[in-house]
Amino acid sequence: MWFPMICDPAFRSVVEAFREGVGDGGAALSITAGGRTVVDVWHGDWERDTVVNVFSVTKGWLAALAHRLVDNGSLDLDAPVSRYWPEFRAPVTVAQLLSHQAGLPALRAGLPAESLYSWDAMTSALAAETPWWEPGTGHGYHVVTFGWLVGEVLRRVTGEDVRTLVETELGVPDLFVGLPEHADSRAAELVNGGVAGDMPIPLPIAVKALANPPSLLVPGVANTLAWRRAQIPAANGHASARALASLYGGLTGLDVPVRSDGHDQVMNGNTRFGLGFMLPNEVRPFSPNPRAFGHPGAGGSLAFADPDTGIGFGYTTNRLVISTSGADARWTTMVDELYQI
Repeated sequence: MWFPMICDPAFRSVVEAFREGVGDGGAALSITAGGRTVVDVWHGDWERDTVVNVFSVTKGWLAALAHRLVDNGSLDLDAPVSRYWPEFRAPVTVAQLLSHQAGLPALRAGLPAESLYSWDAMTSALAAETPWWEPGTGHGYHVVTFGWLVGEVLRRVTGEDVRTLVETELGVPDLFVGLPEHADSRAAELVNGGVAGDMPIPLPIAVKALANPPSLLVPGVANTLAWRRAQIPAANGHASARALASLYGGLTGLDVPVRSDGHDQVMNGNTRFGLGFMLPNEVRPFSPNPRAFGHPGAGGSLAFADPDTGIGFGYTTNRLVISTSGADARWTTMVDELYQI
């Protein structure tokens, strides 16, 4: 069923693109412009307050928290991570950690499957790991480890875990790292939407990044209660599109310069990152404006801010279409229409 709720006439073409491209399953689109909600629509067997796992979109929430700590003087970008996390062995600065330059996208030694759900197990293993490349000399997407690495720094600085910081410090309802029990009834089940484009043979480091702990590759793992209750802040954030657009609409005044640009040693393509945020790039071209910043998520969800237009964009879906490179076709028409307004 189709439920148009808010649609400023100027954005009607964007909503039509959403409607035509959404396909099976549920989805939602929300857009803010100049601090005002101009689009808030959803499709499928969803309600106004449905939330869904948005995978790597979660990384942008950690980035927003880190920027706040930098702004208030609690976090020094040039400081070694070990200043805040003494057990951390690698010679990595906070800025390198946020910019995917730390050389810690994967763990070499195999971990038990249940380690995925243990904060202490993952952070302890990462604190003792040797970087895969000299920190600062290159970059590679820290697909899952980013959440524990940055999240532990945030925890050490503030004394609060990431779940609490997201709920109390970002000031936006319906952003959850994991899923609290009280929101279970509002969570959409994820469904397989297939594969888009060619799936090249992954690099060995990417295999390690995506399959250690091995529970990461269990089919349907993101629908399990263990996944939903854990704190895996690079991958198991749950949100509504409205919450994502609200968050990024409030970040449009943020300047996010490029920190990493070029060959990605994990994704094996060209990527761009600022401090914690992804920037539009060859592997994930989510906006035509190179100054936009945000994060896509595996399967199709997307959130970003455009500081030049004042746009905050949030798109969520439970029909997961998997690709290793390129824009999700569902974004493309919406974003194209958005930038013609």
